[in-house]
Amino acid sequence: MGLKNIFKRIVSTNLPKLLHLELPENLDRFKIPLVKANSDSLNGYGFLVEDPEDVEIEITRWPSQGWRNVDEDTGDEGGTTEGVFECEWKGDVLYGNNEAVSGEYTLGYSVDPEKATETHKIDPNHLLMWHANYHPDGGQLFFPLDAKPFVSPLALPGDDVRPDNFVCFYFSGNHGFYIHPNIWHEGIFPIKGKQNFLTKQGAVHARVSVDLAKEFNCLLEVSFADL
Repeated sequence: MGLKNIFKRIVSTNLPKLLHLELPENLDRFKIPLVKANSDSLNGYGFLVEDPEDVEIEITRWPSQGWRNVDEDTGDEGGTTEGVFECEWKGDVLYGNNEAVSGEYTLGYSVDPEKATETHKIDPNHLLMWHANYHPDGGQLFFPLDAKPFVSPLALPGDDVRPDNFVCFYFSGNHGFYIHPNIWHEGIFPIKGKQNFLTKQGAVHARVSVDLAKEFNCLLEVSFADL
């Protein structure tokens, strides 16, 4: 087994449980606004991307632990990692796989999780999101490899984040988008079917999470009927 495969195996076995979930039943739904992504609406969160080659990923310098500063030529040398972020609706469940960081996730549902089945043949009309995170070490780029619409719920920085801080952005699929460090997100969500994205982010991949189901007894709700 090569070193790369060994590293991926170590990473995957130490990830938090974001794939096979045991969510509480009868969670409330908190509907969040859905807005069209453009340069004005994304201000503060990030920006639209026409060509991923033109985007430089922001890398945040390692924070100092006391009054002595981190040397200016250190603390931001981890670089970036990139790969394909694959999202797929399987019945009522949306799964994600981030090749860049060897991550596998249950991203969301179209019905209450306890009623979800992978065999449902009807296209989803809701997105129910249970979790969000941010990366303090750097920004992140998502660029669609298929020109299909997608959505992404985002919230501005702050560890006291609440469900009412989130806004869901609608993207036509003609552009990608870049989010700044510390922006709450949970990747990208196709409206239906399967969709692939190029993703590029800080290689340290520090992740700070909020479990909306456990902390607020709710799921964020986005209605695709509002598109």
